[in-house]
Amino acid sequence: MLTTVKAGPYTIRGVSVGGVYTSLHVPELDCLFDAGIVARSLVGASNLLVSHGHSDHIGALPAIFGVRGLLGQPKPRLFLPEQIRDAVQTTFEQLSHIQRYPLEAEWVGVKPGDEHQLRRDLSLRVFRTHHTVPSVGYQLFRRVQKLRAQYVGLPGKEIAERRAAGQELFQTVEHLELAYATDTLIRVLDTYPSLLATRVLILECSFIDERKSLADSRAGCHVHLDEILERASDFQNEHVVLMHFSQIASPEEVHRTLARRCPKSLWDRLILFAPTAGQWPG
Repeated sequence: MLTTVKAGPYTIRGVSVGGVYTSLHVPELDCLFDAGIVARSLVGASNLLVSHGHSDHIGALPAIFGVRGLLGQPKPRLFLPEQIRDAVQTTFEQLSHIQRYPLEAEWVGVKPGDEHQLRRDLSLRVFRTHHTVPSVGYQLFRRVQKLRAQYVGLPGKEIAERRAAGQELFQTVEHLELAYATDTLIRVLDTYPSLLATRVLILECSFIDERKSLADSRAGCHVHLDEILERASDFQNEHVVLMHFSQIASPEEVHRTLARRCPKSLWDRLILFAPTAGQWPG
């Protein structure tokens, strides 16, 4: 039922069918992106990152919390747009009352520009996406200290002496590791251009051909393959993981159509988050 792909150092495992359910687990980052479906192997992430409040992205949250409780796992951190935080938290309070078991989380309402430290070596930045309801995307990055170019090649002893003397030999550099943008207009690439330079970009591609017009795709605030192809040369990512495909096309059609339509320069870096055969999960 679950799809698993590798993108650089990261494993991406879960399910994504546009309008039905999306949940993507990246174990190396201890993150679950969206919560549209529950599966035992997806619920262990300490950080749940919700993009928006539509049911195919948030509907399985109660079940995920329930399974975590059954397995004795600690309450997770739940990141979600600040505009919906109170409503979702109130809903969980009512559900806790109904089932007489607390569904608890560390509730973190977020807005574009926010940063949160997930662990010592990993941080999270929130950016705006463009959907029909309040929505956000997430970019995970690492900050590292790098020797300034003019000091590269100095012996270690001299570097230590200069540091002891108070010289600023190092600068802070961000390594943009992975970004997640779904249910959005393609202009998110303009409003947050660092997505194009992130090592692994997970991006929705709901529609892939003429069965859904570009105008209709934009009306629903979704990305069409036509728009990605127009900007194929802009993607500087090591890998681009396309997901959230509509069930208008079968998984086999998705793979066949993109292989035919994408230029080699982009196709060589594309990873399609869709089964290679058979039907969509469920």
